[in-house]
Amino acid sequence: MKKYLQIILLQLIVATVSAQQWVPDLGNGNFKNPVIYADYSDPDMIKVGDDFYMVASSFNCMPGIPILHSKDLVNWEIINHVYQKLPLEKYDKPAHGQGCWAPSIRYHEGKFYVYFCTPYDGLFMATTDDPKNTWELTHVVETELWEDPCPLWDDDGNAYLVRSKLCGNDLILHKMSPDGKTLLDNGTLIYSDTENDPTIEGPKFLKQNDYYYILAPAGGVGPGWQTVLRSKNIYGPYERKTVLHQGNTDINGPHQGGLVELESGESWFAHFQEVKPNGRIVHLNKVEWVNGWPMMGEDLNDDGIGEPLTAYKMPDVGKKYPVKIPQTTDEFNTEKFGLQWQWHANPRNDWYAMSESHLRLNAVRNITKEGNLWYVPNLLLQKFPAPKFTATTKLTFNGDLVGDKSGLVVMGKKWSALQMVKTENGTTLEMVKGDNEKCDGIARVAESIELETETVYLRVKIGDDYQGVYEYSFDGEVYKEIGEGFRAKEGVWIGAKVGLFSVNPNLAESKGYGNFDWFRVE
Repeated sequence: MKKYLQIILLQLIVATVSAQQWVPDLGNGNFKNPVIYADYSDPDMIKVGDDFYMVASSFNCMPGIPILHSKDLVNWEIINHVYQKLPLEKYDKPAHGQGCWAPSIRYHEGKFYVYFCTPYDGLFMATTDDPKNTWELTHVVETELWEDPCPLWDDDGNAYLVRSKLCGNDLILHKMSPDGKTLLDNGTLIYSDTENDPTIEGPKFLKQNDYYYILAPAGGVGPGWQTVLRSKNIYGPYERKTVLHQGNTDINGPHQGGLVELESGESWFAHFQEVKPNGRIVHLNKVEWVNGWPMMGEDLNDDGIGEPLTAYKMPDVGKKYPVKIPQTTDEFNTEKFGLQWQWHANPRNDWYAMSESHLRLNAVRNITKEGNLWYVPNLLLQKFPAPKFTATTKLTFNGDLVGDKSGLVVMGKKWSALQMVKTENGTTLEMVKGDNEKCDGIARVAESIELETETVYLRVKIGDDYQGVYEYSFDGEVYKEIGEGFRAKEGVWIGAKVGLFSVNPNLAESKGYGNFDWFRVE
């Protein structure tokens, strides 16, 4: 009862914190969940020395597989990506829902390893000596319908890889070469239990106290739970236990993540929760080892299964570290734009240019469905950073061909934009809405006004229940609403994203562009 009252008290503390800037570190020795209110899907993490590293799925977004760093498991920032683009031509265009699925990260004999599958291209592995520097990417096996691999280097020097199957309920174990670059067999089925663990996937491999453990989510993304398997023989048979589920909380589908142990003796598990349209946000839960099982969260209803925490005391890492959150605002005053940005396909250098004062996005030719943004690869986007936020940019537009457009976009299966458009008579400002779930998907103009200036401040506000409105200003002080409201919509396996674009829907090449002075998230 005492623990339950403590949790209720922390929940009241959480409720007083502003949602505009999601800061999980409460500054009083406690933190609130989620620790990242952004779409870092399928997180996995490791501890190396005093540092924690986390990776997440990136799907069709490039650069791929963000790497986040923390010193205390609560305060995270982006430090790199595993790859700038995938070495396959299909990703030169938006391959919605494909690309990297559920990467795993491990550290072995001085090297960092990341393994991942794409649904139709096979198994990839990347290595580096320093996660902040360049990674070497290797296409290990060309195949289809594999997903969610994770390696383990055993005490005897042998190496293994566990994975799941797309549209399946099986976990498969392969033996690997010690360098992790070659699979040495076709794989062995080591677990399948459709009654207790349907749709089991995302396995994470570890060994402790002579047991091999596989942490694997089951039951599906929204309603599922966290299963743990264990055996003293790597090929099984494996015992199973459900260690985390929604229970009587509001946190659905708590599963798929990474487990780390601290010098203090504490263990912690980071996992995702799907919150549409924001995406799969990251929670942190304490772990207690009970009879050789990693029990997660808090058993609030005495059913023998943990439930996710809303808030808790900070992990005991020996000291206090500064508050950090994944980057959002970008002043565009350095040689590169920030690590929070991702394109919607393999990037090209001629899409943009940086100066000391702005980012220039060139009006790239895209005639598919008259420039429908769902098919545009050169969208420069970032994740929704909170349940509520405001994003503003200053745009100077230089259209060349009639139809050239630059602006601010909220992207998903349904999308909307506030854009400056070159017309036969000058320039207009349009608020448009598009719906990829309809046949043509071409944007509908909700409101259009004639402009007498080439510089406009563009703003989008995302409020309660992800309802959004666009505003514009000519002086950066007084803003006026334009168009009509909308509700943000998630993409394919990713959350809704916000960002910038410049596109030319004509057959001819354009010399047009948009100069963006900055992008600021409140």
